[in-house]
Amino acid sequence: MTADAFEGLTPDLGLDLVRTGELTVEGRLTAASNATLYCTVSDGVRSAACVYKPVAGERPLWDFPDGTLAGREVSAYAVSEALGWSVVPPTVHRDGPFGEGMVQLWVHGDTTVDLVALSRETDNRDLRRMAVFDAVINNSDRKIGHLLPTPGGHLFGCDHGVSFAEEYKLRTVLWQWQGQALTEDALEALGRVRDELRNPASALSVELERHLTGPEAYAVRRRVELLIHHRVHPYPAPDWPSVPWPPV
Repeated sequence: MTADAFEGLTPDLGLDLVRTGELTVEGRLTAASNATLYCTVSDGVRSAACVYKPVAGERPLWDFPDGTLAGREVSAYAVSEALGWSVVPPTVHRDGPFGEGMVQLWVHGDTTVDLVALSRETDNRDLRRMAVFDAVINNSDRKIGHLLPTPGGHLFGCDHGVSFAEEYKLRTVLWQWQGQALTEDALEALGRVRDELRNPASALSVELERHLTGPEAYAVRRRVELLIHHRVHPYPAPDWPSVPWPPV
């Protein structure tokens, strides 16, 4: 379904490659606020493009603990997998040329898609799933430019480092479903995540424990439980900016 985005690799093969392959830095994405390096990852047989964000290149933020953004990106991938939606490209936490950091398979997106128009759609299943995913991870930076549609029609999202705050900080361009009933598809996926979070030995619980604080991991579970209980898409917080700036 998504091999078109990963130079012919399936997500499973891509995950194995970014976990074990050798990283070669090719350049830097200068528009990013933190050190974001464009790399090639290779195991001698297969190779692919990827993004490497070393912890050492993270700039301090007033509302997130220092050195935690890479782990939050990996946690977002874990939630995406638990939902069963593949919202986030294969992502791992590993060593690299500039130390420990996040490595994520590069998505070769469909450049013909108008991202502004895409972000405003109301009948796009994958976009609506992304809105639910953002509510679970408490994403405080869902910009239009963080939407990655692929030539095959799948939709990925990127840049989830400022997520998983304990306080409600959802800030997104995807508010078109606020207050509307969650789909049965979303409720089923949320139920799977809730069950995993109730099991401390589950893959999701272990990954969140590794990268988040105890209160942050508990807050994920509470957000999931509240979404299931109320059965609607959340509303913006009254005392927090609801849209990231700039929105693109």
